[in-house]
Amino acid sequence: MHGRVVALTGPGKLEIQTYELDPPPEGGANLRVRRAQVCGSDVHMYHFRNPNFRNVVLGHEFVGEIVTLGPRLEVDSAGSPVTIGDRVVVVYFQTCGRCIACGRGEPNMCVNSIELMRRPPTATPHFHGAFASHYRLSPGQSFYKVPDEVSDAEVAGANCGLAQMLFSLDGVGLNRARTVVVQGAGGLGLYATAIAHHSGARVVVVEKEPVRIAAARAFGASEVIDMSTYATAEQRRVRLLELTHGHGADLVVEVTGHPEAFQEAVGFARTGGSIAAVGNLNAGDGFEVKISPAVFTRKNLRVHGYLRYDPWYLKRAVDFISDTREQYPFESLSDRVYGLEDVHAAIAGSESRQVARPAIIPS
Repeated sequence: MHGRVVALTGPGKLEIQTYELDPPPEGGANLRVRRAQVCGSDVHMYHFRNPNFRNVVLGHEFVGEIVTLGPRLEVDSAGSPVTIGDRVVVVYFQTCGRCIACGRGEPNMCVNSIELMRRPPTATPHFHGAFASHYRLSPGQSFYKVPDEVSDAEVAGANCGLAQMLFSLDGVGLNRARTVVVQGAGGLGLYATAIAHHSGARVVVVEKEPVRIAAARAFGASEVIDMSTYATAEQRRVRLLELTHGHGADLVVEVTGHPEAFQEAVGFARTGGSIAAVGNLNAGDGFEVKISPAVFTRKNLRVHGYLRYDPWYLKRAVDFISDTREQYPFESLSDRVYGLEDVHAAIAGSESRQVARPAIIPS
């Protein structure tokens, strides 16, 4: 049996390659990719902005279906029995369990976590990414069964965006926040909005695209600071102060990927407030801002960056969708569907900011 992968062969260059789908080893499985989604990280990889990823299979946010189980794989990472035909979501990275970070109980910081993702498609078992017909679940890689009532469209973003935001907002202490500012209403921003709203927080979203503003309100935003109306950072800061009686935000969640947004987050945060920095992953020229360290001292700010999550947060993400799917329109995160041949167009759709998460359905 053969399968196809979308290989990144150069900046903005993709190639569909075909490989033999070998039987999985003990503890592994072969999955058919049912639905994948374009994450902001895929866009950066596509443009070669991330030096860790060259000549890789793109895609990591997806839901799959078990087509072949390797020996001794009988349950998922939460102990639920699995069989051929079950739908599952997979933690897109794999923690090694033996590095210094894993040893101190911080698997999200595992120093070997990206080794699985950065393998070239020529390396067996070839199917390392989600923009493909199939995906190889490696032995020891965390995965969770999807409940029957949850649709593919609802759960496809669980293994990246939603799990990441649950982990990040837990870490920064969402339960203590009263007013939360979310910068950007893409996939991460909408997940953050739903989580914060569900916690009982007042959520203010900063966004300029009308489609995303409407989505932010549907996901629980109490107010929106429209960047088309409040065109400068100072105007937006003043508007937030008006909304918070001069205090500012208890928590600011930066998920835009623009360095200027971090600088603006410092202005949004109240004295003694917190910032969760999640969106900015790229470094170097064009990804820097000037800021005075004194502002952090004078405002008593707490800033925490988050990259990846503890694997069991994916189970929490699936449960969150199952519990709140009647309250938040998770399916609406992606209203554009593309085939493997159209990944260029899907990435362009993501960059245009007209859809939160373009979907890839290989079949």
